[in-house]
Amino acid sequence: WGRCYYRELKKLDERLQQLSEVDMDRLCRDAAKKIAQILLNKVKKRTPVGVVPPYATDEAKEEYWPGYRGGSLRDAWTILPIEKHGDQYTVIIINNLEYASYVEYGHRQTPGRYVPEQEVKTLAPSILNDMLYDALKGVFS
Repeated sequence: WGRCYYRELKKLDERLQQLSEVDMDRLCRDAAKKIAQILLNKVKKRTPVGVVPPYATDEAKEEYWPGYRGGSLRDAWTILPIEKHGDQYTVIIINNLEYASYVEYGHRQTPGRYVPEQEVKTLAPSILNDMLYDALKGVFS
């Protein structure tokens, strides 16, 4: 009827055993952390840094801006713990500074201070593909 090389089937069985040992939850959480870190870096770069108005007088600078250093809004961004809902992982990047929403949605807003959804959609699949390849390359050589 035909021939069968059992050694090759045994190797396939060993590789499939390795595949079943891959912790997919951990892999997905690691990928979500990596995506969140990349997005956090992009958000921080696009967050404006406050400056003392150039028209402020020296007296006003001493009274209202002594020791002023911009960047508080930029430094306040944080990543919340990753949550799993069903088969989806949720990453939330927040800024709890009291005036963050005014900068984001205020009337002085300039375009480009946020990460567009389209950018996330193109970024995430390539990161996931790379991480899956790294995790599974030993199984399928």
